[in-house]
Amino acid sequence: MTELKHAHLKKEVAPFEKTDLKSSIRQLINTLVPLVLLWYASYYSLSISYWLTAPLVVLTSGFVIRTFIIFHDCCHGSFFKSKKANDIIGTITGVITLVPYRQWKNSHSIHHATSSNLDKRGVGDLWILTVEEYAAAPLMRRFAYRMYRHPLVMFGLGPIGVFLIQYRFNVKGARRKERMNTYLTNALIVGSYALLIWAIGWQAFLLVQGPVFFVSGLLGIWLFYVQHQFEDSYFENEDEWSYVKAAVDGSSYYKLPKVLQWITGNIGFHHVHHLSPKVPNYNLEKAHNATPPLHKATTITISESLESLQFRLWDESDKKFVSFKGIKHRLRKAKAASEKIKATQASLKFK
Repeated sequence: MTELKHAHLKKEVAPFEKTDLKSSIRQLINTLVPLVLLWYASYYSLSISYWLTAPLVVLTSGFVIRTFIIFHDCCHGSFFKSKKANDIIGTITGVITLVPYRQWKNSHSIHHATSSNLDKRGVGDLWILTVEEYAAAPLMRRFAYRMYRHPLVMFGLGPIGVFLIQYRFNVKGARRKERMNTYLTNALIVGSYALLIWAIGWQAFLLVQGPVFFVSGLLGIWLFYVQHQFEDSYFENEDEWSYVKAAVDGSSYYKLPKVLQWITGNIGFHHVHHLSPKVPNYNLEKAHNATPPLHKATTITISESLESLQFRLWDESDKKFVSFKGIKHRLRKAKAASEKIKATQASLKFK
């Protein structure tokens, strides 16, 4: 795409950036009310059978994801026109989803500004190494990376590491407003959880909130992972990086069944969201349908998305994600070349 086409594409999407108060309020109601009712139904079902509780907590987890999308829009200032309203609802939904509003807002804005930029990795994104970086890394760094990228770690321990531990602390250099918001979020989480435990007992609380937390956390990480980790994604160094190409080529259109699309707040239209974060979630599909160039974005289905679990490293030469298995021969060659250099150096030193 030329810069002219880039500018034109953003201009085409601009009309969908308008926030509609009625739509936002409607979404708050059809998200938070079912969430509360489903949580209570999950608790009530404990007295009947946990086989009834299990599907209810999965449904509840879905509405936690939908709540997170509202939180997400508030962070971008796209859910309400009022900055104060976005801050208040963002903080409240942040308590529900265990994510401090201002901390995530800041890191996520960096993610949008640097997504797919190989020279600006590390804030608000997943740990990604290139094939060359992995080949040159010491053994312990390789081991740490392999552990981090393992599905059992990323999606099994990930929810605990991210939502229960990482988000409870302020990042280094955080400003006062961000620090205070994190403290407030933590206090409200502790207070609301303590109240629920007092009301229903700690066993019932854990039996309901435990799986709700884990399932919603797992799904949240999965959505973030899969929408940037597809085979023919886009990554470039700073001098060749393009914001629009990063949005359209580096973010996927995750084509979900209508029910799941609704539950996930249309976040599957991730290419539209990255192109224009000011588009409210309820306008993402409209923006996609009305903008033909966006139809060319990489489309992945649920079955196709499962293939992304094998993608571990970014191959700069072939411009695609590859598995560890797929680069074994290259790693062997790199190791042989390294040993040859070391042998040569040792020989020269001996002489």
